[in-house]
Amino acid sequence: MGDREANIAFAEKRLESCPQIKTFKRASIYETEPVGYTDQPDFLNTCVSFMTTLGPEELLDLTSSIENEAKRKRTIRWGPRTLDIDIIFYGDEVIDTPRLTIPHPRWKERAFVIVPAKELKELDVKVPEDGGVRLFRSRV
Repeated sequence: MGDREANIAFAEKRLESCPQIKTFKRASIYETEPVGYTDQPDFLNTCVSFMTTLGPEELLDLTSSIENEAKRKRTIRWGPRTLDIDIIFYGDEVIDTPRLTIPHPRWKERAFVIVPAKELKELDVKVPEDGGVRLFRSRV
């Protein structure tokens, strides 16, 4: 919701300005149709990668605080929102706690994750054919 590109820029700047985050990289921005709840505008999606000294739960706390700063409301599952930050990978770790599952459980099903992630990380996974991912703005 709102200025989609500005919301992404806000989140990226907040992450990059964190003292515990280094070697920050951005993928291109892609536009996709919504998944799940479809009565809403198209989404913008991207991926970032970085090194961090934050633990996985601390990183989740940071991303949640950034979503809150962007006035994220959780009213409809997969519904309209200003910002949605998912942690797809945390190195090679596998984490399954009540708060956090890494790798993200549905990342291999989502072209809007795979396409930008492949710009930043070598992934041996096929992009789903019905992905509908369109380049919005290249930054690489």
